[in-house]
Amino acid sequence: MRDRAVQLYDAFTHEHRDRRTLLRQMTALAGSAAAAEALILGIAASPAAAARIDPADKRLRADRWEGTIAGKPAAAYVASPVSGAKRRGTVIVIHENRGLTAHIQDVARRIALAGFDAAAPDFLAPQGGTPADEDAARTLIGSADYDLVIAQGLGFAERYRTRRGGTGKVGMVGFCWGGALVDRLAVAGGPAFAAGVSYYGPAPAPSEAAKVQTPLMLHYAGKDTRVAATGEPWAAALKAAGKPVEAFTYANVDHAFNNDTSAERYDKTAADLAWGRTIAFFHQHLDA
Repeated sequence: MRDRAVQLYDAFTHEHRDRRTLLRQMTALAGSAAAAEALILGIAASPAAAARIDPADKRLRADRWEGTIAGKPAAAYVASPVSGAKRRGTVIVIHENRGLTAHIQDVARRIALAGFDAAAPDFLAPQGGTPADEDAARTLIGSADYDLVIAQGLGFAERYRTRRGGTGKVGMVGFCWGGALVDRLAVAGGPAFAAGVSYYGPAPAPSEAAKVQTPLMLHYAGKDTRVAATGEPWAAALKAAGKPVEAFTYANVDHAFNNDTSAERYDKTAADLAWGRTIAFFHQHLDA
C-alpha cells in the first residue's frame, strides 16, 4: 500500500493532477478519508521539518539577494561560512517544482557548512516569487518560461564565476525539477559550470550528451521508474560520448529519497551516501 501511495502522490506532483483526484485515489487505497489524509501527510514534505541547520547558526552568514538577471527579476537565498578558506567555490542549489522552499534554503546552509558559498535561486522570481501554497508553486513552475530559466541559471553562474574573492569555479546541485535543470544547464552552458550534481532529475534526450562539457554526478532512486526511463539512457549516452560522469542508483528507495522533510520517502542511508559523494565531488572540482 505504501509503495502504491507514493506512486499516486508522485503522479499528482509531476503530472499536475488535482488534489480531489489524489484524495479519491488515496481513499480507495487506504479505506477511509482519514487514513488517506494520514498517508498524504507522511509522503508530502513538511515545512516544520525543514530546518536541520538553524538559519541563525553563528557559523554562517545567510541572507536574501534580489536583482535582475537576463532582464527579469531574480532572487536567491545565499549562505557562506564565516571562517575557512578565503577563496571558495560556489554551488548553485536548484529547487524542486515547489520553488524556493525552506528545505532548499536549509540545503544551501548545509552546502555552506561543507566549505562552499551557496546560492539558491528562486526561479519563480520573474512570476512574483515562490508562493506559500505548494500547489500554486507547482502551477507556476508549469507555466514558467523555460528559456528564461536557462538564461537565469547561466546568469547566476556568470555572476559567481566572476565575483571577487572566489575561486572562479561554480558548481550546481538540483533535486527533481532542479535535477533536470542541472542536466539541461550542462547541455546549454558549455564550460560555465565546473561540476553538476543531479538528484533524480528527468534527463534530456541522449542525443544531447555530446554537448556536455560539465563533469556530472547523477543520483537515481531504484523505485523511481518514471525518472529511470530517461536517466538510464542519459547516463549511458554520456559514458558512450566519453563525458566525465558518475552515475549511482540506490536500490529500494523512492524518488525524493534525499528530502528529509518527507517521512515516507526519505532514506537516511541512501541520502547520507549520496550527500557524501556530492560534497567530495564538489571539493574535487571547485576548490582552489
